[in-house]
Amino acid sequence: MSKVTKEETDLDEEAARRALDFYLNPTPTPRDLERSLWTLREGIDNAEASEHAMALLRCASATAQETGNHLQGTTREVVFALMHMINMARALLEQCHATEKASI
Repeated sequence: MSKVTKEETDLDEEAARRALDFYLNPTPTPRDLERSLWTLREGIDNAEASEHAMALLRCASATAQETGNHLQGTTREVVFALMHMINMARALLEQCHATEKASI
């Protein structure tokens, strides 16, 4: 039975790590780094995008309210504060959307 030295084991572990990194964690290309997490489908105009954003904010507000209803204390206050900020953002979007429609 041959004895494996620590240096041989370290080299093997390091080689395995590099091989796994090469295949599982490739170096991103500059193009990959420039892409955003998600993008809008081509042809979506600002009105459609803002309508979708308002719908998402309505869902987020309802989720925060339902969650807050089942909490107590400081956690409940934080969730309701979050709901309030979501509603303020939605109100701003709705006002901008109404202004855009009025100017058309």
